Amino acid sequence: MRAVLQERFGPPDLLRLGEIDRPRPGPGEVLVRVHCAAVNPYDWHMMRGDPYAARLLGGMGLRRPKHRVAGIDAAGVVEAVGAGVDALRPGTPVLGFCQGAFAEYACAPVERLVPKPERLSFAEAAAVPMGAVTALRGIRTVGRVRAGHRVLVNGAGGGVGTFAVQIAAGLDAEVTGVCGAGSVDLVRALGARHVLDHAHEDFTQGTTRYDVILDNVGNYSPVRLRRVLAPSGTLVANGGGSPGRVFGAIGSMLKVAAVAAAGRRRMRPIVPATPDGPVHEDLLAVTALIEAGRLAPVVGRTRTLADTAAAVRHVEEGHSRGKTVLTVR
Repeated sequence: MRAVLQERFGPPDLLRLGEIDRPRPGPGEVLVRVHCAAVNPYDWHMMRGDPYAARLLGGMGLRRPKHRVAGIDAAGVVEAVGAGVDALRPGTPVLGFCQGAFAEYACAPVERLVPKPERLSFAEAAAVPMGAVTALRGIRTVGRVRAGHRVLVNGAGGGVGTFAVQIAAGLDAEVTGVCGAGSVDLVRALGARHVLDHAHEDFTQGTTRYDVILDNVGNYSPVRLRRVLAPSGTLVANGGGSPGRVFGAIGSMLKVAAVAAAGRRRMRPIVPATPDGPVHEDLLAVTALIEAGRLAPVVGRTRTLADTAAAVRHVEEGHSRGKTVLTVR
C-alpha cells in the first residue's frame, strides 16, 4: 500500500511517499481503508521530535520517530476487524483516531472510532477527531461554559477554534472570536457575536472581561490574559506559545499553572486528545452534535497524499483556515 514515510526526525521535506505492507488488525482492532486524513499541529511536532522533553516521555521515540507512518485523524471505511470486535463491521464508514493515517490503510482500536455521520463527506469527517474533541473539552469540560457567559476564542479561525466557536455559541454564550483578516467573515458565520482581527486589535488591552478564554495560539503571556479574565473566569490553555524546543507546550502549561497560583485565577490546560487517550465518549458527543446540525467541520484546504509535506508545512506555518485535509482515495 502507499504511505507517507519518515525515517528520522526533521522538517516536512523528509517525508516521502512509498510502498509498505498493509497492516493487519489485532484483537480489538479495526483496519480502516482511509479515504481522507487531516493534518494537525500534533503531526509536525511528532515529525520534528519537538519538544525534546516529549521524547523522554516515550510518546514519539528518542532518536527516531516511533511511528514510521505519521497522521492520526482519519475517515474511511472499515476493511476488516480483529478478534473480539462486534461494534463495527466491514463496510461501515467511520471517523476517528488512527495511528498512521497518512496511508491507504491504518489500524486503530475499536474504541477510537465511531460511525461517520451521513451528512459529512469523508474530507469533512477527517477534519473532526482531534479538532472537535479538543474544542469540546476546552469549552464544555474544562471551561464549563454556560448560557450568558462571555467567551473569547483566540485562534478562532483554526482547526480547533472553528469548532470551539460553534460549541460555545450553541451553549448560548456570547462569543468573541480572534482571528486573521481572512477568517473574520467565517468566524462570524459560525456564531461569534464579536470578531477581532488580531493584526489590528489587542483584546488584552480592552475593557471587556471574559468568563472563559480558550487560547489556541499562545501569542500572549498568561499574565496579559489574566487582565481580561472575569474575577471567577477561567483561562483554558491549548498548549500554544511554545517557549522553546526543549519543553514546548509542557513549559507553557507550567507557566500557566504558576500564574494561576499567584493570581488566584482558574487557568487550566486541556487534556490532549491523542491516539493513546480515552476519546470514545467525546467522539460520540461531537458526532451527535453534527447529526443534530449544531456543529460542522470547516475544511480550508485539501491536498493529495503526494503533497503531504506541503500540507504539513502549511499547518506548521500557522496559515490554516479550518482544517487542512489529505485526500487518499
